[in-house]
Amino acid sequence: MMEAEAVGRRGWLTREQFLDYLGITNLIPGPNSTELAMILGLHRHGWPGMLVAGASFIAPAAAIVWVLAWGYVKYGGLPQVEGMLYGVTPVVIAIVLRALVQLAQSAVKSVALAILLVLALIAIAAGLHELLVLFIAAVVHGLMATRSRAVSVGVVAAFTAAPGHLGAASVLAAEASAASLWTLGVVFLKIGAVLFGSGYVLLAFLRADFVDRLGWLTERQLIDAVTVGQITPGPLFTTATFVGYIVAGSAGAIVATVAIFLPGFVFVALSGPLVPRIRRSRFAGAALDGVNVASLALMAVVTWQLGRGALVSPLPIVVFLVSLVLLLRTRWNATWLLAAGAVLGWIVSAR
Repeated sequence: MMEAEAVGRRGWLTREQFLDYLGITNLIPGPNSTELAMILGLHRHGWPGMLVAGASFIAPAAAIVWVLAWGYVKYGGLPQVEGMLYGVTPVVIAIVLRALVQLAQSAVKSVALAILLVLALIAIAAGLHELLVLFIAAVVHGLMATRSRAVSVGVVAAFTAAPGHLGAASVLAAEASAASLWTLGVVFLKIGAVLFGSGYVLLAFLRADFVDRLGWLTERQLIDAVTVGQITPGPLFTTATFVGYIVAGSAGAIVATVAIFLPGFVFVALSGPLVPRIRRSRFAGAALDGVNVASLALMAVVTWQLGRGALVSPLPIVVFLVSLVLLLRTRWNATWLLAAGAVLGWIVSAR
């Protein structure tokens, strides 16, 4: 949706620039979608643009989640909106697939990059950690561009010889037995600073900290929190708003939201201005091209996994196909398709 709006409709930047920024956000910790919004704001209007873009992307979703969290605590359960996902998910798959096709046309600029894309797909599908795949792709293509062919061939072997999975970052070693804003803020600050890749990795961090270690949430509350993060617009990281409200009310919602997103602003402010310099370096520019195709491989694998679990009955398949045709053949805004999918899913689930 960002690519369609910023590149296609408004012409704020080229597709190649967009891919570079997408690659950068995949290399820094934090919520990728939010950081991409920040870096687009930075590209347009410097630091003020970064702050406005980031806040504008986060605030509506956080406000919606805040209201749902209030209802959850007041009435003791989650409003029955899970059925909306039934209609939304096929539209999301179509949106991502459309973006993949368009971005691949700009990213795959050579046979070497095409081969790298295939290798990255195989490695990710086999369970290799996404950050390691991005790193290897960057090194391989950078070395190939600087004629270090013997070394790059050796690095390619890492796709098959590397361990199947890198360990996740260690959890915070703090002791707490009762809810406190300080501990809440520190935990979410840690998560925002070390979590790489898909927002769905957030689930593992939340379970380790809030269910297993601190005991502030039950498994059911955790599932409800992630569900709310999924069905509401904006980044999945607004799940933190829901968790914060359950733990410590409105103050907890504010602290959790600010803490989990704050590292992203810092990382974007530090890394965003480096992109033009990276492009001027032969090795670094080629490395970024490698990261771009590996990022597309990540998107492709997630799309496949999502589609395999969601497109299992006639209605989602029809919604997916209709959405894909409309996205490819018309200039329909994807937001309207998402809204239509949500309404359809709600109607079907209510029957």
